[in-house]
Amino acid sequence: MKRKSFDRMVLMMWLFFLASCAQKKEANVEIPGKIVKKVSIDEIESGIKAFIEKKTEENGGYFEVSDRGHEFKMKLVRVHTEYLANLGPKSHFACVDLADVSGDVYDVDFFLSGEPGAMDVTETSVHKLNGKPYYAWKQREDKTWNRVPVKDAATRLLGVVEGTDFFEFNYRVELPEINHEAKLWIPIASTDKFQSIEITSMNIPVDYKLLKDKEYNNTILYLEPGNLQSKKSIEINYRVQRQERGPVDEPAPGEDKYLSGNQLMPVGGRFVDVASDATRGRDGNSLMKARALYDYIIDNMRYMKYGTYGKGDSNYACDVKTGNCTEFHSFFISLARSLKIPARFAVGASIPSERNEGGIDGYHCWAEFYAEGKWWPIDISEANKYTALATYYFGHHPANRIELSQGRDLMVEPGPASGPINFLAYPILEINGKEVATKTTFSFTRLKAQTL
Repeated sequence: MKRKSFDRMVLMMWLFFLASCAQKKEANVEIPGKIVKKVSIDEIESGIKAFIEKKTEENGGYFEVSDRGHEFKMKLVRVHTEYLANLGPKSHFACVDLADVSGDVYDVDFFLSGEPGAMDVTETSVHKLNGKPYYAWKQREDKTWNRVPVKDAATRLLGVVEGTDFFEFNYRVELPEINHEAKLWIPIASTDKFQSIEITSMNIPVDYKLLKDKEYNNTILYLEPGNLQSKKSIEINYRVQRQERGPVDEPAPGEDKYLSGNQLMPVGGRFVDVASDATRGRDGNSLMKARALYDYIIDNMRYMKYGTYGKGDSNYACDVKTGNCTEFHSFFISLARSLKIPARFAVGASIPSERNEGGIDGYHCWAEFYAEGKWWPIDISEANKYTALATYYFGHHPANRIELSQGRDLMVEPGPASGPINFLAYPILEINGKEVATKTTFSFTRLKAQTL
């Protein structure tokens, strides 16, 4: 692997990154004597996909990567569209998930040059293995960036903003072609003890209603877009002040919903057996048992966005021991409730801590459990990525996040034809009674501290 121009490319990447990845589709680059059209983000995505497909075909069905003395044979999993960046004329950056033949998923950074359809890779760097980073980025005083080993990185470089964070959050949905009856449900963030929410603008091309689900009191935007709204966008912009969260004193929950099973988070049966084995020798209070379950999941699960993940299916997590944040926390909730420890689920987005604007890598979810007169926040998937922060994430949620909804199996009227909503982060769009995917993106801009 070539390394000669790596530092120069890193500097270029971060100078242009902040301006490039916040959902902008195209712009122009000024060069003395003429104006050159900048390659769009969609063209960069097409370029990196074309490059990987070409090399995969040339190498017998695998994309080959050399890093740290190892040779990897990989398959494309996804392109991180929120991190694509145009570094200048014929110079680009992409971040891609690739699965090795062993089943491990690697996050690989690519530096590319050339035009769309004829791009060549000048540098590669394996950044993460199964969601766990080899290094973090740190900005120097002269505004250039360098790589820092995770063991030497400050918590802010590992995703944690302590105290208070203040930011604008953009939620954007692109509607597909609509030729039949359509219905759409979108979560709306609400103010609570730990986040102050101000909706600064809503761009919605059709009349809408605000619904409330009966169990968790979530606010849900409901609309019925038609053919005239085909290919149009919905945008909701928030101004958010969020507080770091620790254990909260509250009376014991009386609702059975925090001990009962859900469609994809059952309790009892095999989960009693797993939970009992995981807590053997820790037969003390609920706090000790919850920590044992937390440690069990960290030790036995791998964070992998590969396969059938993202549904929050506890049985899938128990069988396969992989998944994203939904599998990690659903599995914990099934285990905890099976030991009569109340536990609950919430979902929103994690705001990047190491930069101040740009795209966000999708939704993020977390959990809480009740013990010793308190609700204890936990984030097991982040603790699995950053084991140095495992103690922090048992009892804390950082300030750099926004909560969009709580609970599972949400019921509203009118509701989806498919029945209760599993959980609500991305929109649910039904056309002719069948769920249809939408292109949904999150982005943010960090603001100076103030009070809403």
